[in-house]
Amino acid sequence: MTEQIRVLLVDDQALIRVGFRMVLESTPDLLVVGEAADGAEAIHQVDALHPDVVLMDVRMPGIDGIAATEAIVAEHPETRVLVLTTFDLDEYAFAAIRAGAGGFLLKDAQRDELLSAVRAVHRGDGVLAPRVTRALIDRVAGDLEAAPVAPDGRASDSPASDRGASDPLALLTDREREIFTAIARGLSNAEIAEQFFLSESTVKTHVGRVLAKLNARDRVHVVILAYEQGIV
Repeated sequence: MTEQIRVLLVDDQALIRVGFRMVLESTPDLLVVGEAADGAEAIHQVDALHPDVVLMDVRMPGIDGIAATEAIVAEHPETRVLVLTTFDLDEYAFAAIRAGAGGFLLKDAQRDELLSAVRAVHRGDGVLAPRVTRALIDRVAGDLEAAPVAPDGRASDSPASDRGASDPLALLTDREREIFTAIARGLSNAEIAEQFFLSESTVKTHVGRVLAKLNARDRVHVVILAYEQGIV
């Protein structure tokens, strides 16, 4: 039997937790090991239960999902956080991703979309709901437009010489840069393999190297980095 993915549900509304539990436990590879109604309880539950994935609401009383995500990622890097939100444009959710969440999903996601997202985040892949991807891109693009412009015309929050000296993409090979760009465009490993005529196992190896060289937690952070660097 395949080892089950252990999931912690975090939401201040009990009915929502019940709904997610029913969906997750309808499939044998997922197991809900606990629930929490706020960020403080979530941090405590992760300490006690060591779940593989946390489904994290962001708008909660007391310690919200942002602070809870940051604390959990810092103390338990092996635990992945999948942020749940009601709105496409949710500043709290964007902040949670920057705090270390591995994905961003809307609460009205379909059953199969939720199950796939949990499995993907557990694998270390990033997850962005299709309607949210455009919002994230617009958000990062807006940040770039607001940043000072370097002499070469690229947005920067530091002198151009500093950026050149610390360019993380300089560590990538030509093939890894292609993989990096493909990830930033939202392509899956299978789609990348088809585009570059590679096996999926080879793509997986390249993706792992890209993440390691860029010190990126997952694919979501590759997307953010790509737009910050003006690559995509």
